[in-house]
Amino acid sequence: MEGKSQEKEYIHAHEEVIEDVQKKLPDDEKLYELADFFRVFGDSTRIKILYVLLQSEMCVYDIATLLGMTQSAISHQLRVLKQMQLVKFRREGKTVFYSLSDSHIENILSQGMEHISEEE
Repeated sequence: MEGKSQEKEYIHAHEEVIEDVQKKLPDDEKLYELADFFRVFGDSTRIKILYVLLQSEMCVYDIATLLGMTQSAISHQLRVLKQMQLVKFRREGKTVFYSLSDSHIENILSQGMEHISEEE
């Protein structure tokens, strides 16, 4: 049997389960969007900013002061967070105040912290 590939036989004992789960899977585009969403949480600076905004609405200057970073660095990260709809803003005169966009973000942060704290 040289030269012929030997194929393994796979038995699907639970084809109904496979079909049911396959019907419930989101399409690839939605899964890519979800991956991009979670990728935003992969940066510790963005996580710090989100945790700051979890406590209080703040302007760029105050966030930069609190985190010991430049306003430029904070503005850059806030731009990313705005693009992903994780933060919102409002103007008061010349000052722009940022806050979390909705309670979903608070839940994600809380559940993430709860998950990593379980192992302590």
